[in-house]
Amino acid sequence: MSTALRIAHGPFGRVALLDMDYSLVRHAHPHCHVLLKVEGADTQFAVSDRVYPLTDTLAVLVNGWQSHAYVHDASRPRTIILALYIEPEWLKAFRAGWAASAAPGFFTQPSGEISPRIRSLSTNLAADMMMRPERCDAHEEALSKLMIAVIERFTPWRSPAPSIRDLNLRTGDWRIRRAMQIIREDVGRISQVDVVARETGLSRAHFFRLFESSIGVPPKVYLNVVRMERAVDALLTRSSNICTIASELGFTESAHFTRFFRSHAGVGPREFRNVSRLAR
Repeated sequence: MSTALRIAHGPFGRVALLDMDYSLVRHAHPHCHVLLKVEGADTQFAVSDRVYPLTDTLAVLVNGWQSHAYVHDASRPRTIILALYIEPEWLKAFRAGWAASAAPGFFTQPSGEISPRIRSLSTNLAADMMMRPERCDAHEEALSKLMIAVIERFTPWRSPAPSIRDLNLRTGDWRIRRAMQIIREDVGRISQVDVVARETGLSRAHFFRLFESSIGVPPKVYLNVVRMERAVDALLTRSSNICTIASELGFTESAHFTRFFRSHAGVGPREFRNVSRLAR
C-alpha cells in the first residue's frame, strides 16, 4: 500500500512526497500539477487519453482540470514521487502571467525532459522535507525556485493570454457555471450528478456533453474534485474527526470516505492528516 512520507502545505498549495505502489483512479485538480520522480522504479501516469512515463529524466505535467490517473505496474518496485499541487495566486507573485497556470494549455505537453537544475532542486526539496519537516519557510523557498525552473522550461509563459481566453471560453455557458456553483455550495447533498442536470434545466445527455466540453472533465469527476479539495482542507485546517468530515461530504459511512480518499490520494485520510502535522 502507498505511503505518504511528507506533506507540506501553505499559500503555495501543497507538496506531497509519496512512496507509491497503488494505482489511482482518474481524477483532476484545480491546480497546476507537476509530478517528479525522486527515486525507485520508473513509472507512468495516464494524462487525458495517453500514458506518459515518469523517470529520472522525464516529468509529468498536468494542467488544471485535466484528467489523469496514476498507473502502477505491479511487477515493478515502488516509486517515490514528489507531487506538486500549486495555487495560481501564489505563482502570480512571481510573474503576473502565471495566474494562467490554472488554465488549459499552460503546459503545452504532458511530458518533458527535466534539466539537471530541476533534478537537483526536486531532490533537495524532497530530502529537506524528510530531514526537516517543520521548516515550512525553507520548503516554500525551495519550491519557488523549483517551480520557476519548471515553468521557464515547459511553458510559453511569456505569452499567457491565449490560455486565459481559452479558459474564459470553456467556462462561458451560464448553465454550466450554475451547475458548478450548485456542486460547490452543497457538495454533501449531491450524490448523483443527475440532480444537478435537473436543476439546470438540461437533459441528462445534453448536460453531460456540455459540462465536459466546457470544463474538460465529466460532472462526476468535477464533483469528486470538489469533495477531495474540501476533504483535504478539512484534514489540514480542522480538528474534526474523520466521521464528521465524511458525513459533511455526503458519505454515509466513514469507510466509504476512506476508500474514496485513498483511491484519489494514494493514502487514507488519517495518514494524510498525521503526516501533514509533521510540517507544523
